[in-house]
Amino acid sequence: MNILSGISDFFGLNIGTTAVRLVQLRGNSANKSLVRYAYVPIDSKISQSDSKTDQQKLAEVIADLVGKSQVSTKNVAVGIPAQRVFTTVVDMDRLPKNELAKAIKFQVDSLIPTPIAESKFDWELLGDSAQDKTKVEVLLSSVTNAFVEKYLDMLENIGLNVIAFEPDTMALCRSLTAPGTLPPQVVIDVDSKSTDLVIIMNDAPRLTRSIATGSEAIIRTGAQNLNVDEKQAEQLIFKFGLGKDKLEGQVHQAIIGTIESIVNEIEKSLKFFQTRYPESQIDRIIVTGAASTLPEFPVYLANKFGLNVEIGNAWRNVVYDPSRQNELLTVSNHFAVAAGLAERING
Repeated sequence: MNILSGISDFFGLNIGTTAVRLVQLRGNSANKSLVRYAYVPIDSKISQSDSKTDQQKLAEVIADLVGKSQVSTKNVAVGIPAQRVFTTVVDMDRLPKNELAKAIKFQVDSLIPTPIAESKFDWELLGDSAQDKTKVEVLLSSVTNAFVEKYLDMLENIGLNVIAFEPDTMALCRSLTAPGTLPPQVVIDVDSKSTDLVIIMNDAPRLTRSIATGSEAIIRTGAQNLNVDEKQAEQLIFKFGLGKDKLEGQVHQAIIGTIESIVNEIEKSLKFFQTRYPESQIDRIIVTGAASTLPEFPVYLANKFGLNVEIGNAWRNVVYDPSRQNELLTVSNHFAVAAGLAERING
């Protein structure tokens, strides 16, 4: 959802549940180099709140981060959390692009969950429909005006110039996969409150979901089942994970129920995708966020689905000084959205 176009100097801003992150890149689409990256932790009560006081606190945190990071521009592309965005793939009649735009505008009220008068929407032509060769596939995304305007007001009040809003899932795809990747790939990002899933094919998302279970739920059930406080549980979980041979498998047993509930939802999404695209075989799963740091979780997914599972690298499409490799890979699982936003091409 571009507000302005033709702007090449900007940074990506990811306002997450527990941290705010930014990335600034420089260069053309094929050769973007890292200029700045930065983050600051925030209280989830502030980031999730709609109160004016908390919004002001959040604005102050962002302003401070932008100032300390020394980014060289006030132009910013902002991520929209997956749970705030409705995204779907729909089949439309094969029409010239201007007529297709009119047809989508006419039908959009019946395609999105919120009234069109209270929403912003965007669409992208994907190509021929997998279900009906006489039709074309269109990727449609919508978000409420209230949410966009809240972010817009907050960021403009601290002197930033918002050039685009984009769903976090789109940014994840851009940073974690190589341009021109044809086979379907699944990206899984376990955040504190939710697990975001997106299946990308031919450089475009074909299915996106936000599962309302994340690392907080894993930690909470782990604490209850291990009979320890949540801080201790978090340490144990991210040290031993799903390893059955660690601590006599106590941590595995404590969290496996919550893990299975997430994985069952992932399985439903993969089956739905295969039903719509029966001739397209999923190539691999890419994990980021807590999914990539929970010991044995990638192996668990590989065994469950019989697919290659790789740890996502937020900097895979970014040029940087080789001396920084260890530093950047250490924080990679936190920066996939911000890096993907910074990799956008505006114009």
